[in-house]
Amino acid sequence: MSRKEWTDDKLFFRLLNNKSDKTYWDNVSELRSRPKKSVFEKCKDLVNSDIPKERMIGIDILAQLGISPRPFFNETIELYFDIVEKEMDNNVLKSLLYAIGHNNDSLNQEQIEKLIAFKTFEDKEIRQGLVSSLLGLDNNLAIDTLIELSDDKLTSIRNWATFGIGSQIETDNEKIRKALWNRTSDKNQDTKLEAIVGLANRNDIKVKEIIKQELINGEFGTLLFEAIELLDCVELIPLLKDNLNSSKSDSNINPEWLKDLEILIDKLEK
Repeated sequence: MSRKEWTDDKLFFRLLNNKSDKTYWDNVSELRSRPKKSVFEKCKDLVNSDIPKERMIGIDILAQLGISPRPFFNETIELYFDIVEKEMDNNVLKSLLYAIGHNNDSLNQEQIEKLIAFKTFEDKEIRQGLVSSLLGLDNNLAIDTLIELSDDKLTSIRNWATFGIGSQIETDNEKIRKALWNRTSDKNQDTKLEAIVGLANRNDIKVKEIIKQELINGEFGTLLFEAIELLDCVELIPLLKDNLNSSKSDSNINPEWLKDLEILIDKLEK
């Protein structure tokens, strides 16, 4: 019998009693596809449990219960923020922050203030979960927090926070640009490229020189392609063509990447 034929009770039983986490997300995913009142109520009971594992299961299922518009969206958000300040287990709190990130379209100021209180947490996974919870929010408090976290000591947090202020919002101000420029010298290449794209999104033509230097240094990733297209860097066509010609004879080059490069050159020439 396939998992899709299991009863709700069997899926919950497996989640609550399996000693291994091997099928955890398979079972969570199947329950998420069943947005019934009975599933919601069971998850609600789990979220209010005294047992951390049970709270996490309830939170993870509710994070994406049903397709948009989710039938229990408002009740889920209310439930999440009823517990976010009093949750003491870091693993549960991490799940909660990521779950809020899946449902943050209409957060109010008070809710955002509750979230940003976690920005100084020593646990890196909590700070990373916080970034997820704030992505896409065009709110001054959220943006200021992501700017602060774009300078975090942990690479993955800097990367995601830079992505958040660079590509997930349209807001453009001096603080955002300064934070992005700071990251153009980041030791992590992905973070640097996210910053470059963020500046290109804001039509900051000064970043063209950095893009050119990246190409000279051998960086021809898709993020850089995105920035080049955004800024319409026609002056870089010779460099791009040289790389295309030299790459065609290399059997180790991904053909999809070659196709992307050809498309970029074509767009710039037009």
